[in-house]
Amino acid sequence: MSSGDFYGLPVHTLENDHLKLEYLAEAGPRLVRLFAAGSDQNILAEAPETFWETPYGRFYIRGGHRLWHAPEKMARTYIPDNDGLVVTELPEGVRLEAPQEPDTAVHKTMTIHLHADRPALTIEHTLLNGGVWPVELAPWAITQVRLGGTAVFPQQVGQLDEDGLLPNRQLTLWPYTRLNDARLHLDDDYILVGPDVDAQAFKIGCFNRHGWLAYFLDDVLFVKRFPVREDQLYPDFGCNAEIYANDKFMELESLGPLTLLQPGQSVSHSETWEVHGRLTPPQTADEMRGLINQYVL
Repeated sequence: MSSGDFYGLPVHTLENDHLKLEYLAEAGPRLVRLFAAGSDQNILAEAPETFWETPYGRFYIRGGHRLWHAPEKMARTYIPDNDGLVVTELPEGVRLEAPQEPDTAVHKTMTIHLHADRPALTIEHTLLNGGVWPVELAPWAITQVRLGGTAVFPQQVGQLDEDGLLPNRQLTLWPYTRLNDARLHLDDDYILVGPDVDAQAFKIGCFNRHGWLAYFLDDVLFVKRFPVREDQLYPDFGCNAEIYANDKFMELESLGPLTLLQPGQSVSHSETWEVHGRLTPPQTADEMRGLINQYVL
């Protein structure tokens, strides 16, 4: 484990023959840089100066990957995570444990393992209720990626009932989302959120039965996979996947089911990240589909 710096904050590094990952050493848990082998281009967004004022002080977005709990609400979501992190080294990985949050009494932990045989890593996101009252929440894993690429949101195209008479998908929109946004491209099998830069925030979500989101950036295809539980209730009108964009970053978000977490209990949500590098960037929808068929499906 080597050390470095992220805009004045100390970081540690996990690295093997396939990937290099940097995480904050004292704050978070936050993963702040991700590189394909041999590349010096961070796939994750860097937003060190972006913050929001909260009842607890400034919440710094920083960029990279973070763990929240849904549903989103200022009083519980935007609690600063600037210090108190406990770092435990593991074989091929690391565990990052945050102190108990004020008011919510929730402990956040990320456990990261690099895969030795391929450019992939697994993140276990865990929320523990350290309080004396039950808390309803859903684990919410948010990955901010660098602008300039295209996000891919797979859609359900087959029928779900025998006769094909029932709806097979839904789309959740936020109050600030515009359906005529230039970043939004609708197709039957995929929704794309493109590289146009716009200060107006944009967000969509749905129940993603495919269990993956992808992002094409330069010559890299970044994929995050997550479990799908069709028998469980999810937040945000049933969303287990969401995409957010503004003029500083794009977010690929996955969520676990809503859980009434009893005191002392914990809930976990896992993601597997894959980084496919040195690809020829797709110029057409058919080329994009070809790469998805080859590397994702």
